[in-house]
Amino acid sequence: MGAPQRDPVAVGEGLVSRAAQIPTPPFRAVLADATTPRTVWSAPGEATVVGSDAAATLTADGPDRFRRIRDRAEALFETGDVHAGTEAACPRLFGGFAFHDDGAERPPWTDFPGARFVFPRVQVTYADNGTWLTVNAVGPDATPEAVETRLEEERERLANLPDPGPVGDPPGVTDRTRTTDLDDWCTGVNAAVDRIRSGELQKVVLAQALECSLEERLSIPDILARLAEKYPDCHRFLVEPASGDASFFGATPERLVTRRGRTVETGALAGTTGRGETPAEDEWLAEELMDSEKNVHEHELVADAIRDQLAPFAASMSTGERTVRRLATVQHLWTPITAELARDEHVLDLVEALHPTPAVGGLPPEKALDTIRDTEPFDRGWYAAPVGWIDAAGNGSFAVALRSAVSTGDVATLFAGVGVVADSDPDREWDEVQLKYRPILDELER
Repeated sequence: MGAPQRDPVAVGEGLVSRAAQIPTPPFRAVLADATTPRTVWSAPGEATVVGSDAAATLTADGPDRFRRIRDRAEALFETGDVHAGTEAACPRLFGGFAFHDDGAERPPWTDFPGARFVFPRVQVTYADNGTWLTVNAVGPDATPEAVETRLEEERERLANLPDPGPVGDPPGVTDRTRTTDLDDWCTGVNAAVDRIRSGELQKVVLAQALECSLEERLSIPDILARLAEKYPDCHRFLVEPASGDASFFGATPERLVTRRGRTVETGALAGTTGRGETPAEDEWLAEELMDSEKNVHEHELVADAIRDQLAPFAASMSTGERTVRRLATVQHLWTPITAELARDEHVLDLVEALHPTPAVGGLPPEKALDTIRDTEPFDRGWYAAPVGWIDAAGNGSFAVALRSAVSTGDVATLFAGVGVVADSDPDREWDEVQLKYRPILDELER
């Protein structure tokens, strides 16, 4: 177990951070040896980070959780004595938020508050310019001498980690329990379609949960390694609470927002079809997706809403060409959107403005969220919510936690959803949900 959670802002404590370049240790060995709560972040064009333990933990609940985390993060970083050596090794806070303002209390989300960010005690960063070890401290042990001593100890420990050997096989699935059966699903989708046709809604995203009993306890290092091999272009993440044995992980294709200085990157990912068994069939499916009135309509609702949500912050904005993004099991319509900020904005201000996008919530937002609560018989928890990191400059990167699951020992609960519009068919939407389970389910089944 990690150290007790502490609120460094409440007690007025400062932080000390030191970093050094090290020989590259195996990712799986580092993660297997890490202390709870463990953190993983790996995204296209970014460094891969493994965090171990918590020097500090920031939590918040309720509709103002974004602002409260931002304020506490800024207060924490303002006290910093940081020697990083390179930007990649700079200390960061890692975490995420619940989907709904009121969070979730039912299993498997019992240990996940409305928002939680961890300042890792030890951070290993795999970057283009090498591998870096960062040691952080907050509170009584936050002295330069103590942190530099710990840095040398951690450097030696990492250099002596054993070879983890080959990646293990999936644990196997012995049983599955659905939260929603087909009849209830059809009833819920048809009710949503009626609301859309009446003008109450434009779109709503409805989800399902699938509880899988496993033959063996899930190895998080192994499943993340398999996901990295199969989904290298996705955002891969791991978030763990300080107490309990839950792990929330995934390989999501959807970036919510990245902020570097005044440059912001986001995009619309909505509209889905499967992959073909041959190149010709695959191309036919992609062309059908591009020409699908239903999918293009759903996609454009998302793109328009993201531009509207980002507009108050932007001095300029540009939209790329709509294309098909191919993943291992599905294909999506994708439109990149970039903006230059009119003034400095913290990444969490942008996260709050964009969440939930219509790709995971709906339009109008409040009506869609009410429909989701009325229809879904489970807690979304952190599913389809923002997960990512922030730094002292207010930069950060966040993904939408899709293609994800919560693992608690020998049980994994998977989540997947679909966008419902006026011409949605419940049976086809059911089939799409099953496709979206595959990225995680394929790595659980033998």
